[in-house]
Amino acid sequence: MKNNRGFTLVEVMVALMVVGVALPAMLKALYQQVDTTSYLREKSMAQWVATNKLAELRLQLNRNGNFFRGERRGVAEMADREWFYWMQSVPTEVPDFFRLEITVAGEEDQRDTPAYTLVGFIYAANVPGADA
Repeated sequence: MKNNRGFTLVEVMVALMVVGVALPAMLKALYQQVDTTSYLREKSMAQWVATNKLAELRLQLNRNGNFFRGERRGVAEMADREWFYWMQSVPTEVPDFFRLEITVAGEEDQRDTPAYTLVGFIYAANVPGADA
C-alpha cells in the first residue's frame, strides 16, 4: 500500500476560503485602528492648544492685569499646523469670577463641530472693566 502525503484538493479549497474570509476582516480592523489613532492625535493636539490659551490668559492677567470680556478668536500653531480657536468669557454669579470656554478646531469652518472644547474659570479681581 502506497502512503501519500500532502493536502487534498478539498483541504486546499477550505484553507483558501478561511484565508479569504479572515484577511478582509483583519484589514478592516487595521484601517479602523489607523482612523482612531488619527482622531486621537487631532483631539490631543486641540486639547494642548486650548490648555495653552488658558495658561496664556492666566499669565496675562497676573502679569499686567489684562483680561478680556466677550469673545475672541484666533489662530495658533502647534505641530506645524494651524489651529483655529474661539474664546468666550462670561461673568458668573460669584463676583470677579469668570467662566471661559475655549473651542479649538482644525479648520475655521468647524466651530460647530470642534476637535476639543475646554471650560475653565478665572478669578479676575480689581481688573478694570472685568466686574461690569
